[in-house]
Amino acid sequence: MSAIADILIQAVAGALGGNAAGRLSKNGGTALGNTISGALGGGIGGQILGALIPALAGVASGGGSMDIGVVLGQAVGGGVTGAVVTLIYNVVKKRFLG
Repeated sequence: MSAIADILIQAVAGALGGNAAGRLSKNGGTALGNTISGALGGGIGGQILGALIPALAGVASGGGSMDIGVVLGQAVGGGVTGAVVTLIYNVVKKRFLG
């Protein structure tokens, strides 16, 4: 799988995780802010997790085929880091901007 596909999977999962975290948080934030912070957190955080945990890296097994385990690992990593970044974003935004 290519690096672009890896980042895209992680960013989409991060946006979904960010929106879910924003809805569940009492510091909710806006849908657009949750989506952007989640996508950025998922893309960047997913890449960091992939570097730290080689099993999550997008290593394609022969012929460029997608491995469902790798895709699910990237989606979970991106979703979790997107949710965490969104929660931090909403807390900081509420603290400094009211």
